[in-house]
Amino acid sequence: MIIDSGGGGLYNTQRTYRGLWREGKEGVQDIRVETPEGAYEVRIASGCLEELGRRARDVLRARQVCVVSDSRVAALYLERALASLEEAGFVPRSFLISPGEASKNGENFLILLGQMARWGFTRTDALVALGGGVVGDLAGFAAASYMRGIDLIQLPTTLLSCVDSAVGGKTAINLPEGKNLCGAFHQPVLVLCDPELLDSLPDEILREGCAEVIKYGMLGSTELLEGLGLRPIRGWLPEIIARCVGMKRDIVSRDLRDKGCRQLLNLGHSFGHAMETLSGYTLSHGRAVAMGLALITRASVNLGLCSREVFAILLELLKGYGLPAESGYGAAELARAALRDKKMDGDALQLVVPRSLGSAELLRVPAEELITWARSGTEP
Repeated sequence: MIIDSGGGGLYNTQRTYRGLWREGKEGVQDIRVETPEGAYEVRIASGCLEELGRRARDVLRARQVCVVSDSRVAALYLERALASLEEAGFVPRSFLISPGEASKNGENFLILLGQMARWGFTRTDALVALGGGVVGDLAGFAAASYMRGIDLIQLPTTLLSCVDSAVGGKTAINLPEGKNLCGAFHQPVLVLCDPELLDSLPDEILREGCAEVIKYGMLGSTELLEGLGLRPIRGWLPEIIARCVGMKRDIVSRDLRDKGCRQLLNLGHSFGHAMETLSGYTLSHGRAVAMGLALITRASVNLGLCSREVFAILLELLKGYGLPAESGYGAAELARAALRDKKMDGDALQLVVPRSLGSAELLRVPAEELITWARSGTEP
């Protein structure tokens, strides 16, 4: 693959790649996230699951700790998580939901809160989110809401949640009218990313996480895009996670409440979320983000804001990771669904638009112009 270096020239990634990453890099990486609401560590290391209890003891004052998970993840990892918590002196609890975006709903949210009340949870007790983005969002919103806020540890089990949703404190549930319309900002007190947990992921689920990784590359790292084009992803997951978390840390520390530059992390998401809503949440987030990235990049090219070469590189990456680039939804229905996006500001949407490889910007697009963007992104 040939990638634009950003300096006006082209270079072959096979020639430059070895200088960007170290082969076989191992060990522990701790990334500290500093926010006005407190600081926390994101620990990227094999064996984090077994360290859960000990590391929770360092950051919690809890007596009871509830592990929220889905039934698929629980079958693999819940017993080990509960044992680690119990060994550290906590009273472990668990709460399970069905896998899938449809479980991130108000009913499960209220059931979890009620169960915590019946257990006698206090303000010093805590939740652990053991799972992907659905579990992390639901558990996070419950932690933000119960007694106006209790501690939360994120222990992501998918690539998508490791690189994105577990970090930064966004929590939410879906409404029938739109995705993530009910939620709160609530920072975790600790994030434990154990790359070993990704070994059990089917290739399809791992590839879906690549949509978010590609998003980070499109936003600010041609080096990351180069690596994705050259190397099997399972061979360098810790490095991928660290690069994406570091980028997100830098953005979140400057814009905690999503009022400015943090909105750039929404690249591909406005129309991607619209697709998820239109599908009744049967479309996975990763696939929706991939289609959203393709749509907004194609629109940017067709409207003269981005080079066709950038779109070609994106399509090659999406194809290489088995991700879709076409949604099948029409421009009019996509535009209507996008009107419910969280980034709506009065009568306009803050749309993230790619301008070159590794660079994007925010554009305030009036509601009546969304149809133009949707049409430009769905037509050749």
